[in-house]
Amino acid sequence: MNRLSDETSPYLRQHRDNPVDWYPWGPEAFAEAVERDRPVLLSVGYSSCHWCHVMAHESFEDPDTAAVMNRLFVNVKVDREERPDVDAIYMDSVQAMTGRGGWPMTVFLTPDGRPFFGGTYYPDRPRGQMASFRQVMAAIDEAWTNRRADVHAQADQLVALIDRTSSTATSLSQQTTGDAIGAGNAIGAVGAVEAGMLDGAGDAILASFDSEWGGFGGAPKFPAAMTLASALRIYHRSSREALLRAVRTSLDAMASGGIYDHLGGGFSRYSVDRRWLVPHFEKMLYDNALLTRVYLHAWMVTGEPVYRQVVDETIGYVLRDLRHGDGGFYSAEDADSEGVEGKFYVWSEPELRAVVHNAAGSEAADAAVAWWGVTTAGNFEGANILNRPVRGDLMRPDLIRPEEVEAAREALFVCRESRVRPGLDDKVLTEWNALMLSALAEAAAATGDPQWRAAALANGEFLVGNLRRDDGRWLRSWQAGDADRPAQARHLAYAHDYAALIDAFTRLGELSGQARWIGEARAAADGLLELFWDDQAGGVFTTGNDAEKLVTRPKDLMDNATPSAQSLAACGLLRLAALTGESRYDEHARRIVDLFSSTAAQHPTAFGRALEALDLVAGGINEIAVVGDRPDLVAAVQARYLPDAVLAWGEPYDSPLWQDRPEGFAYVCRNFACQSPAATPENLITQLQV
Repeated sequence: MNRLSDETSPYLRQHRDNPVDWYPWGPEAFAEAVERDRPVLLSVGYSSCHWCHVMAHESFEDPDTAAVMNRLFVNVKVDREERPDVDAIYMDSVQAMTGRGGWPMTVFLTPDGRPFFGGTYYPDRPRGQMASFRQVMAAIDEAWTNRRADVHAQADQLVALIDRTSSTATSLSQQTTGDAIGAGNAIGAVGAVEAGMLDGAGDAILASFDSEWGGFGGAPKFPAAMTLASALRIYHRSSREALLRAVRTSLDAMASGGIYDHLGGGFSRYSVDRRWLVPHFEKMLYDNALLTRVYLHAWMVTGEPVYRQVVDETIGYVLRDLRHGDGGFYSAEDADSEGVEGKFYVWSEPELRAVVHNAAGSEAADAAVAWWGVTTAGNFEGANILNRPVRGDLMRPDLIRPEEVEAAREALFVCRESRVRPGLDDKVLTEWNALMLSALAEAAAATGDPQWRAAALANGEFLVGNLRRDDGRWLRSWQAGDADRPAQARHLAYAHDYAALIDAFTRLGELSGQARWIGEARAAADGLLELFWDDQAGGVFTTGNDAEKLVTRPKDLMDNATPSAQSLAACGLLRLAALTGESRYDEHARRIVDLFSSTAAQHPTAFGRALEALDLVAGGINEIAVVGDRPDLVAAVQARYLPDAVLAWGEPYDSPLWQDRPEGFAYVCRNFACQSPAATPENLITQLQV
């Protein structure tokens, strides 16, 4: 019996009609494995994963393959986006066994949850050196039946290995804080964090930078938004022009390439080639949140209109295609439509010409073909991914569309809207919404856009109203209801959720001047420290102390596709401490920074967001308070790129920033010293430039 029909995850419900006897993750499945004395077959994926769809079609929808699965195993389906704790633990085991990871992930477990064999995609028939899925299952059954002792020994070794992996942060903490941990202190001594570490991080960023095509490394190439954001911060501190060139080259190349949607805005997950031409077409909320932020900051630093255009169009995409009517943001759009990867996005030359000609005339059609490099042969499986071809000197082309090309874009967009859309993963995840809320709030503040401000406030209200229990415990995932089931939120939130909320709510407070959002940030921070803090080593565990006990308690350190819980928590707590004057937030944040300070500086592409926390500790934070009704002073702050500043204005709240300060002025303090009250925007800007 398939048990996925009542699940909130769209990914799990995609599999509800499989002939596989799927269980969701939970005690029922493991009790069944004990009762039957069979291994658990754990399959982990997500709704916009192309190869997850391939394996589902080849194997999980096949009655004969499903019969083998049902006979030999207890089968468990997990949405990695709803259960990042489960995904992280078993991904560590797969990487330990195979040296690589990815999704779909297939792991075989003992009935008590210990992994003993695993991999990623398995084809329905042997391909080259790859065994078929049925061959793998037969080999696992043979080992379980005839070599049980070897299976348990392998499981013990893997559990010990992934437990050590989860303890990496602990080990680093012990190396940096020494005897403080041995004494069991919750906070401990803070190691030396120096500006020179950021200089070293800048050197390492430039060493791994692809100076020809931007970004870092070869194919497949990911946007690395957090590393670029940190490079921009280090440039702001040091004025190293090479770092700004690296940022601009990367942002220009991505916005020129096929990874960017030139018709509807927004970015795909990654490029399969070094040139950013051919994307893996799924669009993730978190990528667009992180990229919105770095393009926004680049616009604020350089004034380049193309970066503002990308911000406008990317936020436009999210608000148009990924927003629930009540303000929440959906998770992702699929790479496939009508079973074909990229079909929604590509064009033949005759089709494109006909659409534009009918709407805007032949000259606009010719201009569109030239602008986006459209050819009869195409650049992707006989069709054209729209992109701005790079000139022979490798300089990036102009991206501000002339009038005829803009008319063509509008016509093509309207036509494309009539196509069958890619699948939508319409679950609302707390962490990813908080990342988008932070970016949206910053963008609304910097630009003064009232629609973005309203959308940010609506998202904050949605999260508070739908993803938090009455007792204050945050939850991970929300799904709208339908005729058969009500809307509901499920799964206890993780440290990533809480930490991302701290930053999102402080940004929303800085945008709106509403004191309640600083109160929400404090509540999230208190919950983070109460539920997730590691009293022995510092830092935060992924799961709360009230959560299900897994084979190990995960604790991430490095930033990956999304920021780690450690870097999110450190950044959020440091800024909240500056806004509220609450020293314990600052102390915990600095303890977290101790976990990664030296490592992050040496390996910046793995610690992109962590470098931001390192920057705040090394350079200090400007505390800006605008007391009284002075919108001109508020606007002067919000319009500037001030990565090392926090802003208090509007409704006063419990904080030293408000105490004994006459209204009508702006007050700037740094490192326990305050400048004279600023009465004009010009005077305030001068103080901020010091």
